[in-house]
Amino acid sequence: MKTGLTTQAPALAQAAPIVALLDTPEGGLPSEALPFARARAFAEPLLAGQPLDTGEDALAHADGVAAILAGIGAAPTMQAASYLVYAGEYLHKPEEIVAKAFGESYASLVLHTRRLVQIQRAAREARVEDERRGEQTERVRKMLLAFSRDLRVVLLRLASRLQTLRYFAASKRPCPASLAQETQQVFAPLANRLGIWQIKWELEDLSFRFSQPEAYREIARALDETRVLREQGIEATRAALQADLQAHGLQAQVQGRPKHLYSIYKKMQGKSLQLERVFDLRALRVVVPTVADCYAVLSRLHEQFTPVAGEFDDYIARPKPNGYQSLHTVVQGADGRAMEVQIRTQAMHEHAEHGVAAHWAYKEAGARGYAGVSAAGEFEDQVAQARKAVLRQLLAWERDFVEGHKDEAPAEAGGGQALFDDRIYVFTPQATIIELSAGATPVDFAYAVHTDLGHRCRGAKVDGAMVQLNTPLQSGQTVEITAAKEGGPSLDWLNPELGYLQSQRSRAKVRAWFNALAQAQTAARGREAVEKLLQREGKTAVKLEDLAARLGFKSAEALFEVVGKDEYSLRNIEQLLRPPAPEPDNDELLAQRRTKPTRSGPRGGVLVVGVDSLLTNLARCCRPAPPDAIGGYVTRGKGVAIHRLDCSNFRQMAQQAGERVIEVEWGGAAAAGSGAKGPALYPVDVVVESNDRQGLLRDVLEVFAKEKMNVIAVNTQSVRSARSDTAWMNFTVEVADSGRLSQVLRSVAQVSGVRGARRK
Repeated sequence: MKTGLTTQAPALAQAAPIVALLDTPEGGLPSEALPFARARAFAEPLLAGQPLDTGEDALAHADGVAAILAGIGAAPTMQAASYLVYAGEYLHKPEEIVAKAFGESYASLVLHTRRLVQIQRAAREARVEDERRGEQTERVRKMLLAFSRDLRVVLLRLASRLQTLRYFAASKRPCPASLAQETQQVFAPLANRLGIWQIKWELEDLSFRFSQPEAYREIARALDETRVLREQGIEATRAALQADLQAHGLQAQVQGRPKHLYSIYKKMQGKSLQLERVFDLRALRVVVPTVADCYAVLSRLHEQFTPVAGEFDDYIARPKPNGYQSLHTVVQGADGRAMEVQIRTQAMHEHAEHGVAAHWAYKEAGARGYAGVSAAGEFEDQVAQARKAVLRQLLAWERDFVEGHKDEAPAEAGGGQALFDDRIYVFTPQATIIELSAGATPVDFAYAVHTDLGHRCRGAKVDGAMVQLNTPLQSGQTVEITAAKEGGPSLDWLNPELGYLQSQRSRAKVRAWFNALAQAQTAARGREAVEKLLQREGKTAVKLEDLAARLGFKSAEALFEVVGKDEYSLRNIEQLLRPPAPEPDNDELLAQRRTKPTRSGPRGGVLVVGVDSLLTNLARCCRPAPPDAIGGYVTRGKGVAIHRLDCSNFRQMAQQAGERVIEVEWGGAAAAGSGAKGPALYPVDVVVESNDRQGLLRDVLEVFAKEKMNVIAVNTQSVRSARSDTAWMNFTVEVADSGRLSQVLRSVAQVSGVRGARRK
């Protein structure tokens, strides 16, 4: 029995066909090898002498893949697919040509397998940093799953990778580290999850040979030194056990099990064992007809040999997640050395060798369903169950991987179906894999690569062809973005009906850009207002940051923003900039407040309680008018400023200097609204919010004119958004009585499109 790895396709025992392929008769019997011969004859002139990127001859590689598929029981029609996939590399329109010559199902297989081959090749060649190489490999694994609804794709990729590793072993050429790593991390676990042990063990051993050559040679050398003696002992034990079982009426085949170097290495590392302590260096397999025979053999084995405590596993009663069933036990042989024995039925053995793939079946009956699969009756049910079994194993592999890496990376959201339907994987021109949600567009792709690239995105090419920016992408495509040197996103991107963005993350980035733009425009208006004020006051040498700090703001931008939003009065800045005037009467004013109140004559329509003939002025921040509740504030050099009691500036000043607040009220003439020259008029600010439309300003002004209310200032601004266009209108009107203003604003609110009208 050999202890090393063979580099040629092994002569494997016949097993149930993995794939009853496209032209299988209704009765389920495989057809002759005509498709295989036709496919090879078709591909030979295209592949002969053509090198693959690994250095292999393309035709020799296809021959090797077909041989591996034959070894695991694939029908000739499945083997034929290996030639057509590689021939597609040298055809102008491969899917169209293959469909005409061999049928739609073959064309679908060629399409998906070729695309996956291109993706994996590009991923290995991608120029990414070492710390991101693991992330790139993980995305390749996910793409393999996404392409694996058709199990034929999986089998072809597994066989192709095994043939490539055999080529490197036979030619003694160094195998690329990325290829060996990808085999160990992606392909071998996939074969294990599907239960295809023949391919799994060889993939593991070969990738181990190339990735850890020193450890591989050390184990191989140690096994070879004791090979003859060990094999003689195993053969003697095998023959004795075979004869004993037959003597007790048990029909059993006792075989020596091959030794897999990577398995031995893992046991040595995991359990810190020396080589001679690894049990499966001496191993037998017993194959019997029925499950009852399995337990009968186990009983007889434990009677004849001493079982090792703690080394028994019943995978028949409790199968492994991938469906594997067998009895495992370790016993001490006649020489006192441990020996591992597996006991299983013939059906269990076939499943162990070929996995769930052993029950996969296809039947060509038109182009209905995925990859043209269709059938009827009981056969259709069998096909459906087989496909479900494979998908369950693939999804279980995904869950196992995520749970095993919870501490290393965030787990993917969603269940198994989301793996296929909710994510896609596309390439940058540098072959970096980008993961996106299903239905994502080139704009989503651009934002996933870099936020700035998303903002400047103006066009896109998919697989070299120009497409619209709202075109849904598909897994495996290469996307190239055309970007402007500067600029920002379009508001149209936020319109869900136009379909430019599918990702919530992309939408958030676009909204953030427009919010920042609006904030910058607001700050610019505030800066302009502050700078104009400084020019009027002759204080252009004042540093804006210092001014903001003296006013209690963290930065000048924070000051500009509140001024631009009309949330902060420029009067506060004026008061800060102007030098304090002498205040000879301040103490007297405060003293007079404590005396018996007297009423001054109406000065500006306002009576100051307790003070005669004191200068008053109406504050511009709140523009009071009768009969508003008002209060006075003693300023420095400008008399008493009259504010509405609900004015935010007045409340702030009252908190900071409450001793300057004095009681005031409207004069009789102001309240009555009469006089020789007519009623006293007061300017009041009004804000109107409306849907923007033509003729809006005219309609609002007509209401003011109809109500005989004089408008002395107008300022309008339009704000455009994805949902609607909004117009903001600021009016300054003159009123004798603010109570009448409420009636006028109700009339304004009735104008078409107006959402609201209020006093500022």
